Amino acid sequence: MILGLSAFYHDSAACLVADGEIVAAAQEERFTRKKHDPGFPQHAIDYCLREAGATAADIDYVVFYEKPFRKFERLLETYLAFAPSGLQSFSMAIPVWLKEKIRLPKVIRDGLRSSALRSSDRSAVRATREKGSSDRSAVRAPLVFVDHHESHAASAFFPSPYDEAAILTLDGVGEWSTTTLGVGRGNRIELTREIRFPHSLGLLYSAFTYYCGFKVNSGEYKLMGLAPYGRPVYKDAILKHLIDLKPDGSFWLDMRYFNYCQGLTMTNRRFEEQFGG
Repeated sequence: MILGLSAFYHDSAACLVADGEIVAAAQEERFTRKKHDPGFPQHAIDYCLREAGATAADIDYVVFYEKPFRKFERLLETYLAFAPSGLQSFSMAIPVWLKEKIRLPKVIRDGLRSSALRSSDRSAVRATREKGSSDRSAVRAPLVFVDHHESHAASAFFPSPYDEAAILTLDGVGEWSTTTLGVGRGNRIELTREIRFPHSLGLLYSAFTYYCGFKVNSGEYKLMGLAPYGRPVYKDAILKHLIDLKPDGSFWLDMRYFNYCQGLTMTNRRFEEQFGG
């Protein structure tokens, strides 16, 4: 039985897979009533275990949707590249990482221990005590941290009806990748090409979400819903100033218009001047 987790960014969630089938899945916001709740998905985990009639001791693997240390590496390298600009953003982001995000193994173990205690997983706890170890080791399933875009690829390819398929992933950013290209065959996925941060179609979309007055990582769907009611009057300006679209489909953003690498905003004054103030 495999427990998949997503947490500490937006829309935290848990999913339980048994024998290749999804048994249960839920977002944490459904239980806490906090929209886009980014916290550890404790309630979602408990729900999935209840739906499966299982306990934390039944979990064989716990899989997290990205590699935190590689993501932390990107943050440090980006701040260093823009230093001394970005000090305010750095001072806000780093304490969060030091407090929680780079301590994920302990956070996950503690969360599973809480689930075990709430589900009265006494047999596993008792068996562990008899061996002379702590309660926490009763739910010591191996932790696996996978690449962010591999998680996206897996969520599309493995539930699909295909034994072999081309895979294209695009989002804001994972560890370093923002876009990947690869192939899925059987039970394996191989991502062979990538576009790296800060060049990102997802972040370009988030920049316009921010510029239109919506909240990043929340309001993008509103902008998407509004788009069919508008006219593409800024298409040429976007292709001329913001993004260099190559014949092979790859792209390069002109970072002079953006502020998300080092600032607290997505766009800057140059962007505002180009699109009407």
